[in-house]
Amino acid sequence: MEGEDSEEAKNKTTVTALYQALTSKDVDVVHLLLAPYLEWWFHGPPTHQHLNRLLTGAPPYDSSFKFVPLSIIAFGSMVLAEGYDVARSVSWVHAWTFTDGIITQVREYNNTSVTVTRLSSPHIRSQPGNCQCVWQSKLSDDKSLPGLVLAL
Repeated sequence: MEGEDSEEAKNKTTVTALYQALTSKDVDVVHLLLAPYLEWWFHGPPTHQHLNRLLTGAPPYDSSFKFVPLSIIAFGSMVLAEGYDVARSVSWVHAWTFTDGIITQVREYNNTSVTVTRLSSPHIRSQPGNCQCVWQSKLSDDKSLPGLVLAL
């Protein structure tokens, strides 16, 4: 994995294993990879809270919705996964945050364009020219979708 440090590579592998466990309904593996009290954020139409419903079993859970990432990329302790459900025309981005090798937070964005930026220095307050775009969602380039910026 060129350009990735060992922490990023491990985190990316963990997220890949999580999606495989979700697909195969391997609850034991899911529990090993996620903190017991996962912090969850959501942005999108309320009817599209598919990941929350999958992880909690909350109704109405639609078991036909499958999370198959088309891309997974790591930035330090954060891993981004992006996918698209063709049948429902739902694009999704999950931003997984790791603490000590365990996933402790997920931000779920549905039908939302996501841009990730990195501040040039943690000691400089955000000013024009001090942010660098490091990633942008590819599947939600529709101009009518809301857009959000995630700062690292």
